[in-house]
Amino acid sequence: MKDSRREPAGDKLAPKAVVNRVCLYLRQLEVFQRQGETTVSSSQLGAALGINDAQVRKDLAFFGQFGYPGIGYRIDGLIGELRRVLGIDRDWPIALIGLGNLGRALLKYKHFRRRGFQIVALFDNDPHKVGHTFDGLPVHQIDKLAEVASTRTINLAVLSVPADVAQIVADQIVAAGIPGILNFAPTTLTVPPSVSVVAVDLSVQLEHLAYKVLNSQSGFPAPASLFDEANGR
Repeated sequence: MKDSRREPAGDKLAPKAVVNRVCLYLRQLEVFQRQGETTVSSSQLGAALGINDAQVRKDLAFFGQFGYPGIGYRIDGLIGELRRVLGIDRDWPIALIGLGNLGRALLKYKHFRRRGFQIVALFDNDPHKVGHTFDGLPVHQIDKLAEVASTRTINLAVLSVPADVAQIVADQIVAAGIPGILNFAPTTLTVPPSVSVVAVDLSVQLEHLAYKVLNSQSGFPAPASLFDEANGR
């Protein structure tokens, strides 16, 4: 097979929406693979996700030409290519910073490891947690971040700390030479251009969901507080 892979034109990063859809394509391809399918067309892949086939072809073409005339896409091969594109054809050691309720829940989320992401180091500033072990991993003081990151070759950090200290900890992550941050703190971080940040604000996602539900259902009842306000209560 001729290698048809290419880097995006001008070494530009793919738009966020394209990357999000590529993640969806990969998961759906894995579903087809488990079902015993060997090939898939752009129409079949798009139909399973509610995306038109032209968009599927355009998204995939950003990274290369992976299809075969008269066949479509070979599922096993395309899975491998998309894993390479997304960078999950390798292992990613992760530092988890903040062991509150959310941090401990993330630590127990086993799907990370199945996708190549492995939490290998824990950090907190709570003296009742530092030195203790969670899920087989010792908790370090945050001032040990640079040392541990270098020893464990950590390139990703998951930040699950309160908003009022998130920027301070982000600065420490940057100083430790970690180039990627998954930020669960409900605040915007300021980092150098060399550091990538992906924010996961659960409140924003719920607000988005509430908006979609409110505007997609005719006759959807208004919240009680609005009724109360309208009635002067």
